[in-house]
Amino acid sequence: MKQDIPAVKQPVRSKILVVDDEPRIRDACRMVLSEQGFEVALAADGNEGVQMIQQEHFDVILVDLMMPVLSGFEVLSHVREAHPDTVVIVITGYATLEHSINAMKRGAFDFIPKPFTPDQLRAVVAKAIKYNRALQDIADTNSRLRTMVNRLTDGVMATDRDRRIVLANPAFLHLIGYHGESVLGRLIDEIHVSDQVREMIGQTLTMPSDEFTEPTEEIACSDDSGERIVRAKCAPFRGRDGSTIGTITVLNDITALKEFDRIRSDFVSMVCHEVRSPMNSMMMQIKVLLDGLAGELTDKQREILGRVSEKMSGLTTMVSELLDLSRLESGLIANEKSAVKMNEILREQVSFHAENGRRKNITIELRQPESLPPVLANQRNMEEVITNLVTNAIKYSPENTTVTVTATVENEYVRLSVQDQGYGIGADDLKRIFDRFYRVNDQNTRTIVGTGLGLAIVKSIVEAHHGSIKVSSTPGSGSTFTVLLPLVSI
Repeated sequence: MKQDIPAVKQPVRSKILVVDDEPRIRDACRMVLSEQGFEVALAADGNEGVQMIQQEHFDVILVDLMMPVLSGFEVLSHVREAHPDTVVIVITGYATLEHSINAMKRGAFDFIPKPFTPDQLRAVVAKAIKYNRALQDIADTNSRLRTMVNRLTDGVMATDRDRRIVLANPAFLHLIGYHGESVLGRLIDEIHVSDQVREMIGQTLTMPSDEFTEPTEEIACSDDSGERIVRAKCAPFRGRDGSTIGTITVLNDITALKEFDRIRSDFVSMVCHEVRSPMNSMMMQIKVLLDGLAGELTDKQREILGRVSEKMSGLTTMVSELLDLSRLESGLIANEKSAVKMNEILREQVSFHAENGRRKNITIELRQPESLPPVLANQRNMEEVITNLVTNAIKYSPENTTVTVTATVENEYVRLSVQDQGYGIGADDLKRIFDRFYRVNDQNTRTIVGTGLGLAIVKSIVEAHHGSIKVSSTPGSGSTFTVLLPLVSI
């Protein structure tokens, strides 16, 4: 059975208009440019050219400057008003510097003096077509970006260095309760926006070029729909030389999440109170017994109470970690992020945990370049990530082994890895290693105390920083945890 072959879509031919009162020039231009595959239209004077421009769009217009009734300069003004993206080439027999400068000031792209050769015409038109296509690509990209930003449910606003608004999507205007005329080109102080947002923008604009901080605020506001809580973040937008040329502010409506977090926090707080109080009381009573204040204990009794005390301590740690994890996963902790230098954090963490390693004759090696580009992060969170990974590596490794901490740059990320020579993780356990409360349970790890929340906390922190974490492991040969954190984008 014969199948229909779909027609190949042919590229759209560029349309060129030649406006000149000399028939010889018009005909020569049409002949040369038609041979190049362009669609060429002709106008015998300025009036006819303006009429054609009003009826359709041309990619390139060649216009003679000196024509009766309507000059090329007047035609150029009509083009700039009706089709600002059209590229205009001036044809002139009076190719003086003054004429050229005037034409450029009024928006001409280039000029070609009479008489000109076919090669000169082809060259100047080819350059104009290339420029026109670049403008179209920019316009298409801007259109796509504008459509994408306008469809976002989060509010987005961009300002220039003078605090004038260059972009504000409908979600942003809705979140600040603004429903008036267009805000584009207006100063941020001229529209109804909170003082916190104004201060964040001012702080961001005056930020030194060698710093990168993302101010964050939670703002309470009200409108016809009632009370609302908005999280605002502001970041500098920088040019090629690193100087700040504007700001980008993002608003998230977190009202429902805050209410959910309040309910959950109340519940967790109640549970923590109800659990911690009796646990602390029991821990104190056990300590009294272990200290012999209630009478002498046998070795067996002391052993049993020691185990109970250890388990109670583990439960206390689990309650604290569960509370930390619930806060992290809610995404509502407004941790202010800044440009964090991972070199310093890694050195400090490796030095801090070296003593824990020495207790098991485990050496901690740090491999990193002298300087790493900064990542946009919360420093305390980064310390918590490294602490959890290094502590786990020590805990799940036998004596006389090495833990290696490595930092490198990989594309647009800082790549951190913690490699041990420990017991390793089986394939089935690897699938669930980041689940809450999940712990590998085998003959090597059965006696190791833990809550199963540490890696879940690490994963939540890394993902909150738009990074990723993965693990590779072979039983008996150790494990490697790898974290990718995005670099500061300036």
